[in-house]
Amino acid sequence: MSESVLDVLMYLFENFSEQEPEAGPDQVILREELLQAGFGEFEVDRALGWLEELTAGGEHPFANPPAAPSFRLFNGRELARLDAECRGYVMYLEQIGILSPVHRELVLDRLMALEAEDIGVEQVKWVVLMVLFSQPGQEAAFARMEDLVFDQNDGGVH
Repeated sequence: MSESVLDVLMYLFENFSEQEPEAGPDQVILREELLQAGFGEFEVDRALGWLEELTAGGEHPFANPPAAPSFRLFNGRELARLDAECRGYVMYLEQIGILSPVHRELVLDRLMALEAEDIGVEQVKWVVLMVLFSQPGQEAAFARMEDLVFDQNDGGVH
């Protein structure tokens, strides 16, 4: 199959996000379900690793978290992989209060970990949803982001 790691992650999110994290299937069962759903082993293993890395830091994912307010400079690798629209959208989400500086950094880290050739705003939206969903106390930000993703009336970035 030609699905990407993000396709596997989106499938997981859409099918298992209603479950409490403690009630979710263990990784072996989840892996088998994904393989039976038709995803390739490589993509499944990468997606499960991506999720594990997302939750590895707990509530404090960075030793030196960015302060609020902070100014973000993108490095060369980020500039090469994330076009101006993607970078602008992430900054827009921070400006309107959906992302904190720490969550902005988590989103950028997880986008870069996808190692996808083409990352567009739609992929950014899904990664933001997954990051916010995984973080305790981010229910309001998650709900606002969910409205932006599913209503498709986000007003655009100006």
